Amino acid sequence: MSKKLTWIAGPALLAVLLLIASIAGLSGAVVLSREDMPQTPPVVESISGSGSSAQQGAMDAWRADFQRIHPDLEVQYEPSGSDAGIRDFITGKTSFAGSDVAMRPDEQVRADRRCGSRAVHLPMVVGPIALAHNLQSVPNLRLSPATMSGIFSGRITRWDAPEIAAENHGASLPHTGIRVFHRSDESGTTHNFTTYLKAAGRWPYQPSRRWTGTGEGVTGSTGVTEAVQDTTDSIGYVEYDFASNAGLRTAHVRNAAGEFIPLSPQSATSALESARVVGGHGDLVLQFDYLTRTKGAYPIVLVTYEITCSRNSDPLVQAFLRYMAGDAGQSSLALYGYAPLPRDLLAQVRTQLGVTD
Repeated sequence: MSKKLTWIAGPALLAVLLLIASIAGLSGAVVLSREDMPQTPPVVESISGSGSSAQQGAMDAWRADFQRIHPDLEVQYEPSGSDAGIRDFITGKTSFAGSDVAMRPDEQVRADRRCGSRAVHLPMVVGPIALAHNLQSVPNLRLSPATMSGIFSGRITRWDAPEIAAENHGASLPHTGIRVFHRSDESGTTHNFTTYLKAAGRWPYQPSRRWTGTGEGVTGSTGVTEAVQDTTDSIGYVEYDFASNAGLRTAHVRNAAGEFIPLSPQSATSALESARVVGGHGDLVLQFDYLTRTKGAYPIVLVTYEITCSRNSDPLVQAFLRYMAGDAGQSSLALYGYAPLPRDLLAQVRTQLGVTD
């Protein structure tokens, strides 16, 4: 006699099942087999990007929300640093790059060749650069650009130096050495920070993605954050979201209007309102005015660009970029320690991407 595999429930087992269904308020409901249970839609298409670690928090939130809206689509992102992101995009390893600095002319030529069209920079997120410190006796540390240059170039070595004392009247400054931390890897954050110091604080070196000042080098924004967090009397430059998430104190920075401004998404957006678009043909590269006299502006900011092809771009890349520039993508940025793009600049980004909402 051939045997057939069946599911036979004896009286006791049936009683247990009925009791469970009754407790759950599911009397009369059909018990579903494993095959009948609703399944999460499988991912059927994905893209990848890499680059700026400054935008990692925003990118993680964007990716998760985008996949919630489009369960069958997936975006992967590796926060490997701006230089690595540009290299990956040029070689075709990724579909888009995140960079805190515009490509150099030689990189632009190779990116254009890779695209078969113009490779464009689309500003997408404002990432204020914080002067994170671990100076317990001075919670509201105030620093001018010239004093910052002195600290990060090694000219000012103690916390009670006259330059710092003059900007922090009545503060209890310790007679201790300043532990300076900086990025050891090539970084768009380093380039933006040293460009600011050169423009506003008499920085003695040329701006560079590679650090040229004093201090101890650590890898990545996470490395700087952890070093400052674990080291008394230390200071370092890092994106605001990293400093905020770690609960680090951040310095009030003097702007060109003479105000010592605390860092916030609002004060960072104010600083960017005076930036000019210097790219052409849809390439929205910005030039910052680090000496802006806008009231309430926090002057040390960077913008992360998404680098993509102006034509022949993957439709999924375009869909993700449109989401980022749309209301859903921009409205959530302040929750993660970033600032949204100023309205006029955002309008230009949306025009380039064909966003209508």
